[in-house]
Amino acid sequence: MSDATPAQLPVTFRPGRTRAVLLTAGVALFVVITLIALLLEQLSGGERVSFVFTAALLAGVLFLLARPKVVADESGVTVVNIVSRRRLDWAEILRVNLRPGDPWVFLDLSDGTSLPALGIQPGIAKQQAIADARALRALAETRSSAGPEAPGN
Repeated sequence: MSDATPAQLPVTFRPGRTRAVLLTAGVALFVVITLIALLLEQLSGGERVSFVFTAALLAGVLFLLARPKVVADESGVTVVNIVSRRRLDWAEILRVNLRPGDPWVFLDLSDGTSLPALGIQPGIAKQQAIADARALRALAETRSSAGPEAPGN
């Protein structure tokens, strides 16, 4: 039994503070590099464009790093990582793990694999990540065992 009460569905788990830092840094980086490109008089038009392109590329990387989330709804869980997205039925999730030292939650799946869920990570907000992992664990335990079409195997 879990000591956490299942969250109301749908619910989205994401590293809020980390996301805020990454998005803010991405915007600031883009603005600063673009301003430098515009203020340096000795740069040609092509060089200025390359500065702005580089700034956009770096900001884009930071925005990608801010993308991870885990969305739980009535029918299952969607795990959005940096460049991938995977939809899981509740019955596919056997266990939700966040052990000491883990960089993020890992989902043990019925096919024998483990899926990292970067949307719950203890980096900046450790207590929030622990609470989110417990909430997802409680949902998985409740939903995977309560499904009307639970497989017999």
